[in-house]
Amino acid sequence: MSNNKLLILIVEDDNAISNFISAMLTSNNYHVIMTQSGRGAVSNIASHCPDLVLLDLGLPDIDGLEVLKSIRQWTGVPVIVVSARGHEREKVEALDLGADDYVTKPFGTSELLARIRTALRHYNSNKASSQTDSGKRTVGDLEINYEKRMVILKGTEIHLTPIEYKIIVLLSRHMGKVLTHDFIIREVWGPYANERQALRVNMANIRRKLEINPAEPKYIMTEVGVGYRMIDGEIGH
Repeated sequence: MSNNKLLILIVEDDNAISNFISAMLTSNNYHVIMTQSGRGAVSNIASHCPDLVLLDLGLPDIDGLEVLKSIRQWTGVPVIVVSARGHEREKVEALDLGADDYVTKPFGTSELLARIRTALRHYNSNKASSQTDSGKRTVGDLEINYEKRMVILKGTEIHLTPIEYKIIVLLSRHMGKVLTHDFIIREVWGPYANERQALRVNMANIRRKLEINPAEPKYIMTEVGVGYRMIDGEIGH
């Protein structure tokens, strides 16, 4: 695009909502294209290659989850699901199908903008690190050094079990993104494991080692009923 503005595709069948989001994004220096259907979403993603997609689930032709499943076969474009469906089951399903984040209507303008920035930054830093593999991630006083297999907090190495280390690496490689319980379990223990209790115990141990006050975590947030998210440095929430 001529002036380097990022392009965001809004997939939403309610005109009032899509016009509101469009005006908000335009005033924040994004280019916007809009479609009201699932088919429109797929063809716009293929033809316009947007930098990010805001996807409503309740579309008139194809369910948003089907759209997500379909595009994830050929593109890693960041997708934030924006939906009135607040059920944990649907959040989990959307995230498991490859959504980068989930915002429930009604939402605050600044919250949506912050999540868009996080998803874009996370996508770009993943692209950069897969090309250069910088070998470490930092958030606040916490450094995860993949090459040395070390986790350092305020300059001091934290002693972790192999499972705890695997969980931290997984969360840090997806910094800012909610990872569902099942996704973490699959990645850490394997596809046929059912280790929810083990995950909870390990997460409690990790928090005890990393957090000043484990009840008010600074680094790893719990998304109730859904999973966990490592804070992306900038938002600080």
